[in-house]
Amino acid sequence: MFRKLLVVGLVLLFSSSLVLGQGSAPSKPKISVGFLLGTNGGFGGELQGMVSNLTPDMPFSLRFAFGYNKLEPGISADARRIFINDATNGVPEEKGYKYDYKFDLVAPFKFLSFENSFLYGGFRYTKFVANFKYIGGNDDFDVRSNQWGFGSGLETYFSVSPKFDLLLTTGLDYMQESDLQGHDTSYSPDGI
Repeated sequence: MFRKLLVVGLVLLFSSSLVLGQGSAPSKPKISVGFLLGTNGGFGGELQGMVSNLTPDMPFSLRFAFGYNKLEPGISADARRIFINDATNGVPEEKGYKYDYKFDLVAPFKFLSFENSFLYGGFRYTKFVANFKYIGGNDDFDVRSNQWGFGSGLETYFSVSPKFDLLLTTGLDYMQESDLQGHDTSYSPDGI
């Protein structure tokens, strides 16, 4: 039995290598890297990496992105009341930021007369962190949230030089509801 499986496996391996050898020469994958600056709830940036031409039959590219944005963290008095419930003295000092992780499929799309237009869509993961520190008081705490979602949009490239493009993009991300967690308390959007 083992000998029959070995022979069948070798025949399949040999025949598949012949079939693959008959095809056209594979195109080499193209890797590109980009950095975006702009606003998304606050000033920030996004580092992107894209792989194109993975196979001749794949009409889309794969894009991975990591973003960082500084945000308005929220109302410090409300955060203190919800998560600490011990309103002692102090002057609030607050900061907020979020990390975005994205995976998109990017496909060419004819948009008006623009030649380099693309549709994109994929998965999102966002991590939000706000820090509230009361100077002169005894409170210093973080409020955190993690969310999964998906997004899509349209982008158009305009060549500035042989190696640089100007990108105009618009899109929409949908994120699932998530609890805010801070100190030893959790707060849900539905009030539970």
